[in-house]
Amino acid sequence: ERALLWAVLLAAWEAAWGQLRYSVPEERPKGSFVGDVAKDLGLQLPALKDRDAHVFDTGRTRYFFLDLQNGHLSMMEQVDREEICAAVSKCVLHFEILVKHPMKLYKGEVEILDINDNSPSFPESSSILEISENTAPGTRFPLERAHDPDIGVNSLQNYKCSESSYFTLDVKNGNDGVKYPELILVKSLDREQQAAHNLILTATDKGSPVKSGSTTIKIIVIDGNDNAPEFTQSVYKVTVREDVAVGSRVLQVTATDRDEGPNAEVKYSFFKIPEKFDKTFKMDPESGEIEIIEKLNFEEHQFYELTVQARDAGGLSSHSKVFIEVVDVNNYIPEIVIMSVFSPVPEDTPLGTVIAIFSVQDRDSGANGEVQCSIPEGLPFRLEKSFDNYYSVVTAELLDREQVSEYNVTVRAADGGNHHLILTAVDGGDPVRSGTAQIKINVTDANDNPPVFTKEIYKVRLMENLPEGSLAFQVKATDSDEGTNAEITYSFSDIAKSVHQLFTLDPRTGDVKVTGPLDYEERKYYEASVEGKDGGGLTAHAKVHIDIIDVNDNAP
Repeated sequence: ERALLWAVLLAAWEAAWGQLRYSVPEERPKGSFVGDVAKDLGLQLPALKDRDAHVFDTGRTRYFFLDLQNGHLSMMEQVDREEICAAVSKCVLHFEILVKHPMKLYKGEVEILDINDNSPSFPESSSILEISENTAPGTRFPLERAHDPDIGVNSLQNYKCSESSYFTLDVKNGNDGVKYPELILVKSLDREQQAAHNLILTATDKGSPVKSGSTTIKIIVIDGNDNAPEFTQSVYKVTVREDVAVGSRVLQVTATDRDEGPNAEVKYSFFKIPEKFDKTFKMDPESGEIEIIEKLNFEEHQFYELTVQARDAGGLSSHSKVFIEVVDVNNYIPEIVIMSVFSPVPEDTPLGTVIAIFSVQDRDSGANGEVQCSIPEGLPFRLEKSFDNYYSVVTAELLDREQVSEYNVTVRAADGGNHHLILTAVDGGDPVRSGTAQIKINVTDANDNPPVFTKEIYKVRLMENLPEGSLAFQVKATDSDEGTNAEITYSFSDIAKSVHQLFTLDPRTGDVKVTGPLDYEERKYYEASVEGKDGGGLTAHAKVHIDIIDVNDNAP
């Protein structure tokens, strides 16, 4: 009926348009006054009823009615702005008033004003946030934001958090205009001091009166295994007789861990114990007891320095020293400790280059502890004493990978340039004791040899009817180097256009193929230069002379 009425109006009437604007707060009761339509349109009240005025809402729901007795526009029902307009900032309802006799149409709108009828609220009244105690200060933790369906100052305006020396609150303004709370860790957590933190996050608006909503955040500090086991002593010392019985307990080490659960379970072990010591002592992983499992020999060892380790299930560990002194007099074999070996060594290494650094130590004292180091004569190396008991092995002669035979028998030369250098350390004791160590030096290739062609001049004779694509001849060069330095690439150099059109040179194999028709009657010979370049950039050159042999390919 309404659509039909509009069609008739558009076809037959001349509408007079006017614009009425009113505003009313939301939640007003049914029948509340909106506006004086009769006064605003200049209509007389007696005539208003006679002229049969009607109100039409543009939406599906009717929100207003017109009282023809007084000309007032009133609320048909109570309106909730958040329900009908959701997140729209300006909530406007449109209506139309049709007055007959004569017919006139007036348009109007009513803005539904927001009132602070909603408090900010969080999705959950409480939440749990688990944070490892290893988390670095400055780390941010986004929090669940609150929701307030009101708009303007009546909507959510700010967040605040209860005081904490470990956390602070930062409120970010998103690109969508929404405020997002983030919790920032300002001080490192320590579960062993405080295992949980309780915070209250409050969201507030700026309505009148101010409304707020809160949620409780419980922060549980997860054990981060931040405490390594601690030994009761940094050094354990014990003195035993060399004739102590096998199976005797030497001492017991003890460590504690302030963490909890698996992170506090401690296992004991030796840490990088020398193999010979490992056969002499055994450690109980549960109790930390050290037991002798091999008969002690004062003449071999008068003092043992062991490193023991306490490791928890989380992987943290600590170490302590165990000094075991064997009562009696003892002589030690000098020990050579290789500090660093600079290998491989290029064959073009300058004289005086350091190849290896090592130290020599002897636990004896007096003449028994005075050590002299030497290497066999005839080697391309010499020893230089750095300081105290530190020595350097330096090059004394130029190395040549291609001439391995220059090394004497004391240097074991393996294929590929591998050489073994024997070092000997001798003490001044009686009897004299010595120790040896082995340094492996790999001499690598330097690009010190250019390619060499098998011929200086390649002379070739080709029949003029040789088909295109046929192999004409091959150039070949060799290189005494190895690897990339020995990889040769072939190419024409100083090539004439005629040669370039008739011949191609394979850069990898050196094969020269015919790529065009040969004709003895046009040209009887060709000359060109070829180049061989290795991977290091060194080159060699050779000449090529090609004679074309006549065949009977022309009739009288």
